[in-house]
Amino acid sequence: MLKRTQALAVMVALSLVTVPVVARAGEADVVKVTARKTSTDTYAFDVAVKHGDTGWKHYADKWDIVAPDGKILGTRVLLHPHENEQPFTRSLRGVTIPAGISQVTVRAHDKVHGQGGREMKVSLPR
Repeated sequence: MLKRTQALAVMVALSLVTVPVVARAGEADVVKVTARKTSTDTYAFDVAVKHGDTGWKHYADKWDIVAPDGKILGTRVLLHPHENEQPFTRSLRGVTIPAGISQVTVRAHDKVHGQGGREMKVSLPR
C-alpha cells in the first residue's frame, strides 16, 4: 500500500511540474479606463490591462470597446507580451460612438483564454 501511495504522490507531483506555463497566466483584466470625447461622435480611450504575460504563447493580445448591443466599436491590437510592465496602458483614438450610446464596455483578450477576464463599463463624457 505504501508503494502505491508513493507512486501516486510522484504522479501528482510530476503532473504539477509539467503543466505548461501558458496555462498559469490567467485571463486578461481591464483595470482602468479613461475615455475622452475628441469630436462630435469620436472618442479616445486609455486602457490599463493586467495579465500575467509569460511570453509569445500567452499574453494579452488586444482589447475591445463594445456597445451595449455587443457590437465591437473599436479594437486595440497588442503586438507583443508585456512581461515586465504590469499593468500596462495603451491608447486607441478615433473610436466612433453612435448617437444614443452613453456607456460602453471595455474587455481584454489573451492568446490562451480569449475573453473572460474583468471587464469595465465606462460612462462616456458628453
